[in-house]
This record gives sequence, structure tokens and C-alpha cells, in this order.
Amino acid sequence: MQLYNTLSAEERAIMIDDAGKQRLTLSFYAYAKIQDPQKFRNDLFIAWNALDALGRIYVAHEGINAQMSVPAENFEAFRETLEAYDFMKGIRLNVAVEQDDHSFLKLTIKVRHKIVADGLNDDTFDVTNIGVHLKAKEFNEILDDPNTIVVDFRNHYESEVGHFKGAITPDVETFRESLPIINEQLKDYKEDKNLVMYCTGGIRCEKASAYFKRQGFKNVYQLEGGIINYAKQLKEEGLESKFIGKNFVFDNRLGERITDDIISQCHQCGKPCDNHTNCENDGCHLLFIQCDECKAAMENCCSTECLEIIHMPLVDQVRLRTGKQVGNKVFRKGKSENLKFKHSGDLPETALATAQKQADIRQKIKVKKVLLGKAEHYYVKAQVGQFTVENHELNSGDKILISGPTTGDQELVLDKIIVNGAETQSAKIGDKVTFEVPFRIRLSDKLYKIVN
Repeated sequence: MQLYNTLSAEERAIMIDDAGKQRLTLSFYAYAKIQDPQKFRNDLFIAWNALDALGRIYVAHEGINAQMSVPAENFEAFRETLEAYDFMKGIRLNVAVEQDDHSFLKLTIKVRHKIVADGLNDDTFDVTNIGVHLKAKEFNEILDDPNTIVVDFRNHYESEVGHFKGAITPDVETFRESLPIINEQLKDYKEDKNLVMYCTGGIRCEKASAYFKRQGFKNVYQLEGGIINYAKQLKEEGLESKFIGKNFVFDNRLGERITDDIISQCHQCGKPCDNHTNCENDGCHLLFIQCDECKAAMENCCSTECLEIIHMPLVDQVRLRTGKQVGNKVFRKGKSENLKFKHSGDLPETALATAQKQADIRQKIKVKKVLLGKAEHYYVKAQVGQFTVENHELNSGDKILISGPTTGDQELVLDKIIVNGAETQSAKIGDKVTFEVPFRIRLSDKLYKIVN
């Protein structure tokens, strides 16, 4: 039986759009003793694939850690697949604050040594002896206690765009780095201070709280359900948010807004911005913050070096990467000398700007369409867009749709197209096509042909 994906992300995105049904982005975790993680993984894949559930899931002998997208109409059926296991009966599902039908485009379930890479030897402490769980109201109250030390157990690129006021925000790239650093920083406060911790969904604090109790901390607390659940309770109970900014999330959204405050800057020009992106150069793929203006000027790249590389023939790009180990920049989360306005460690709590509200963040498309390709460049003065045709054919006279999270959905009829530098009537797979566009396009935009 097939237990893996066969559709590309682009094909899945089209299927989601064509279905026109709401999807819910959610996350959950559970620590439990799983005797056969591989069988557990396979059983979940079969059950979830049948429900059109997508996501990134890790399973191990110690439990499960999942971030997923589920059709709203299948939500209860999905919950039933979880509660078929005793250790997941009544499990809390952290439903995202902001929904996006494209948050996940594949179902990936991997068996790992651990569900969170913490670097700890679990035999040296009782992983079930965890800290006191606090709901949003209780968390706000303990933050007001002058005897409290609050620690952010996320990584620097997460805390940079949003964090709790007064929190210690370690300058680390991984969870395992933060544990000994925090232990050393707080070694003199084990007896009398409230050690209060938080993370995105709660899973890192679950293990960290047990670890710090073993280190001798007497008063250990953790935010129940993490920032995601905190934001949900704020809305339900009308509470004040002591979190400022945006919550980084590990799906295609790369963040969900908790408050309208922008506290970070574009890493290239310094403009107030909290939108993460990955460098367009596949040999770099650096995660960094980039505003729309720099995205257009740098074509989604983190540096002029990467900008030059993406314009090389693909065979030359592959040659540059061949045989190289992961370097200092590749896949590192915002650690590059090219990023002039990067901040980590002690972070500001003053807003630099206010985010513009979006009417609808879901990328729903109401028309029948087929994916043609993606945006490559926008010539500002000429108001001309360039696209690469990756599927089907494009012809003069076709009705098209340009769609993206910032651009929205824009329909056009093509009067004239330029293909590989010459005016012609049609473009085929692999061609570079340019045409007039009466609005700015971005590299995240997709080109579709409307067929109905």
C-alpha cells in the first residue's frame, strides 16, 4: 500500500483551490511510550490520507509532535483517529489564530529518535515531573509578579518578530542550545524566583520544565498550549495581550499575528517588517526578514551573490552546490553577515510600526483554473511581468489569473505576449514569457490560466 505523497505541492494547491472548502491549521503533541513507531506512523498515514489531512509530523518511541492542515468538514473524524489511542483521548488541539488553506501541501510523517531535538538524556531525570501549567489569565498574573523570571524557549528568529514583554530571549538557533545557557544564567535564582517559560505550542516547555526541576529550580511554570493557545484565550476572554508582535509558525504561513505591533526590521533595508522568507537560491535557502520592496529588488534573495546565482543556468547552479557540505549560511536561520538589521538576544518591546489588517488571508480562488508557472521578475518602470511556464501552454488572448498572498487574485486577458524575447502567439513549457501587468507582482505569485 502506498504510504507516501505522490502529488507535488503545486498540484495539491490546485486541488485545494478547486475544492473551495475551508481547511483548519492546527498542532498537537503527546508524550507517550510507543512500542513500534514505524507501525504507528503507517497507521496514521493511512487514516489521515483518507481524510485529506496534510502536515508535518514526527513520531518516536517517546510520542508524537504534529503540525497539520485538516478540512474543516473532517475535523471531528480526524479527532476520532487520535482518540483511537488511549494516550490521545481528550488531547488539546491548538487551532491556529490565522487560517490559510495552503499552510501545508503534503502529508509527511517521519520516525525520529525524538519528537523534539533537545539533546537530553531522558534517563537522567523524570520527564513526567513537569512544571505547573498556566492558562492565559494566570500567565498574565504571574508575569506581573516582580519575583518572576520569564524565559522564551524558542529560537532567535522566532523571538525577533514577537515575544512576551520582559522575557529573556536567548540568542540560539536550536532548542538544545538554550537549555544549558538558561541554566547557567539563572543558577543563582533556583530557590526563590518563579521560573516561567513559554514556546510556540507547549511541547518544548513540557520537556524543559522537567529538566529545570531536576536542576533544582523550585517554582517552575509553563504556558499551557504555548503562544497559540494563549492567543485563542485572549480572544475568548477579552484579556490584555502581554505578548507583542507576531508568532512564528513552522508552516507555509511562517507566522500568525498576535498583536498589530511590528517590532522587527527588514534585514536588508531596516524598514519595519516582520515577514520571513527563504532565499530564492536553493544553495542558500537562508531564512530572513524581507520587505516587499527588497523582495522585488533582490528577487527574493538574501544577497547580491545569491541574486547572481539564481540567474545562472540550472546546471551551473547545481554544479556550485555539488559536493559541498552545509555551510555557515545554508539552512541557518538568519545568521549571515549580509543581514545588516538582524536583531537577537536582548530585543526591543517598542513597536516600530502597525501592521495593516488583511480582509481575508485565505488563498481561496473561486474560478476553474490550471497552474501555468511562477513569477520571475517585475520591471517597475515598464510595468511588465516575467513568468516561467512550467505546465501547459499559454496563448495570446488567454484569460489569466495572477495570485499571491500579497498581490491577491488579479485577472487579465492577454492582448500581447513576448516569449523568450520575441513577440509571438503562444508559449510552451520552459519558455520565459513577459507581458504588461497594471499592478506590481511579486516572486511569490503564481500564474494560472482560467479555463471556465
